[in-house]
Amino acid sequence: QVQLVESGGDLVQPGGSLRLSCAASGSIWRIPAVAMGWYRQAPGKQRELVAFMNSSGNTKIADSVAGRFTISRDNAKNTVYLQMNSLKPEDTAVYYCNARSGVSFDVWGQGTQVTVSS
Repeated sequence: QVQLVESGGDLVQPGGSLRLSCAASGSIWRIPAVAMGWYRQAPGKQRELVAFMNSSGNTKIADSVAGRFTISRDNAKNTVYLQMNSLKPEDTAVYYCNARSGVSFDVWGQGTQVTVSS
């Protein structure tokens, strides 16, 4: 079974940058039609999709973070990254990595805390 481990969360000042990593056991891109996503959940709010990448490398970024966040991958390391620039206090949340394929494969990481505050 694939497992996902997030890392890189930290306390940063507004305007700062942070890179989150999601390391997957095994070769995640060998899973047919697998899609990787970064989600976040802030206090009192629903979990929301932040960034998405499908098995072909096509990406989608949420409007709320467009122009500031970028999703990328390193196939050799079985790792997906979320580069976060120009961070704002409203970006404060627990960030989760997700791998999904069809209706039968859905794996989540444990989450990593990102706090943006002066």
